Amino acid sequence: MKEKILVEYEAVIGLETHVQLKTRSKMFGTSSAAYQTAEPNTLVDEVSMALPGTLPVVNETAVEYAMMIGMAINCNIARITKFDRKQYTYPDLMKGYQITQMDEPICYEGYVDLPIDDPIRVRINRVHMEEDVARLIHIEGPQGGTVHSLLDINRAGTPLMEVVTEPDMHTSEQVEAYITNLQHIIRYLGVGTANMEEGSFRCDANISVRPKGSTELTTKVEVKNMNRIRAVVRAVEYEIERQIGCYESGERIVQETRGWDDGKGITNSQRSKEEANDYRYFPEPDIPPLIISEDWIERTQAAMPELPLVRKNRFISEWGLSEYDADLLTALRSTADYFEEVCSGVTGASSETKQAFAKAAANWLNGEMARMMNEAEIINMADTRVTPKNLAILVEKFRKRELNNNSAKQVFELMFNKDTEPEKIIEDLGLGVVSGADSLGPIVDEVIANNEKAVADYLGGKEVALKSLMGQVMKATRGQADPVQATEMIKEKLANR
Repeated sequence: MKEKILVEYEAVIGLETHVQLKTRSKMFGTSSAAYQTAEPNTLVDEVSMALPGTLPVVNETAVEYAMMIGMAINCNIARITKFDRKQYTYPDLMKGYQITQMDEPICYEGYVDLPIDDPIRVRINRVHMEEDVARLIHIEGPQGGTVHSLLDINRAGTPLMEVVTEPDMHTSEQVEAYITNLQHIIRYLGVGTANMEEGSFRCDANISVRPKGSTELTTKVEVKNMNRIRAVVRAVEYEIERQIGCYESGERIVQETRGWDDGKGITNSQRSKEEANDYRYFPEPDIPPLIISEDWIERTQAAMPELPLVRKNRFISEWGLSEYDADLLTALRSTADYFEEVCSGVTGASSETKQAFAKAAANWLNGEMARMMNEAEIINMADTRVTPKNLAILVEKFRKRELNNNSAKQVFELMFNKDTEPEKIIEDLGLGVVSGADSLGPIVDEVIANNEKAVADYLGGKEVALKSLMGQVMKATRGQADPVQATEMIKEKLANR
């Protein structure tokens, strides 16, 4: 975007995010909600198929999950909430209406603080409960275009939460930070996968632009069909530029819904929203108002885990980690849990010992562990063969120089691939570090005696010769010499010449 544009205009952005909840059954029916890998039209029940005479029953776990989301983003929890019918006709809507919440949502008036370079607070308007719709699959013909469409009912009735922000964001960077933050929260709570690619986390953006310094809200455009965070960022950036171009050319901005074409990198007009849709909302007659007691709220609050930003800050203050390491370790709750289990043996140690061990553990988890998990396509550290207890043993041996870097990596690889205890690997392969005057001294003496030219070069001021001598020591010890001790020992012996 040109500097001239950035100076003259600013974007105003609000997000509507649908979060699928990871409950066992559907929002109002009895069939399984695990539709992602199921054969089409196999996870259905009378309610999700909208058969005559069926009555919805509210999923209690979904209500608790909604409260947890609301609590995590600092919302008020309604003591009385109700469901409504949203009337519209579309092939994927089995009943001809959607059960949702209109004027009395379960959570309201919250906020999310974004920890970015220029921190902002994004106000949350509401969090409301509803049900997902079925899934249409459009079949294209050989010449292009849709020949026919297939309907998969499995997704119908899956519990959804919609999180609606106020128009408080102004850049694509803020949008990306908000989405990432909300994803982390959902995953930490364990209430959903928050995976955009599989459709369990869907985000629509309401975007408008106005002269910089103005407080007036201008005509907004809603952008849909974004299935990755990067797609949301690109769509927001494109739409801001498009609208600014309209203003500069004198073209009127039309209030409409636009779809994002990821391949072409553009938004396309889908339907006008110049006139408000008449959804004919009215209270759902088959579900009475839901009363949320103080006791229920307190029990739900007590079950809340430590949230990612709080945990990240604690890792920095308690374990002395850098912001970079703490960010990586708290990206997934399972990784943060694993790290703390690895470090559990030093919780009572001095601050210096705790922080030294934690830094070493973080290096292994963010380094070798992350690399090998990526190669093996493993997401959860708890699913690896390396137990926290065994990794803690390896970390301590490496930290105390009982293993050098090469040997430690060799041990870790065998632990990762074969579920073997580190002590057994070290014993079987004879990987203990060669150190101390008794073990390492004679080897250093022999290397010095057999490498007269390198010794002469070093004594003549060529520091590079020291590396040659060290290489010979490592070769003689099959890579098991303590490099720090060996280097100091060579320097000391040559200094005495």
